[in-house]
Amino acid sequence: QAQLVESGGDSVQEGGSLRLSCAASPYTYGRACMAWFRQAPGKEREGVAAVGPRGISNYADSVKGRFIISRDDATNTVYLQMNTVNAEDTGMYYCAANRRTNCVVSILSREYLTWGQGTQVTVSS
Repeated sequence: QAQLVESGGDSVQEGGSLRLSCAASPYTYGRACMAWFRQAPGKEREGVAAVGPRGISNYADSVKGRFIISRDDATNTVYLQMNTVNAEDTGMYYCAANRRTNCVVSILSREYLTWGQGTQVTVSS
């Protein structure tokens, strides 16, 4: 049974918006730090945004002011609202969870042990 399932990836034009969703199992979601990562072809995976169980968030410089991460505790879902997208935002987007007690709201992949399968975002000009 998948613990993290991403959805919402699509093709979008530069300057447009997109919202990604990550549905988590209750066991995976509860009190966890949740994050979004992305990987473009030929590039290493990079952290995009993270949110802690109390709502504290952390963003990569490249997306600050454009992307918003949020979580809905009623549905165990994490969202990534992507605004004013550009070609550099193209990639496979992954949701990840860190269930450690007092988890750090980090965008470093080594902090996360549970990963989804990803959803593809393609930005075209």
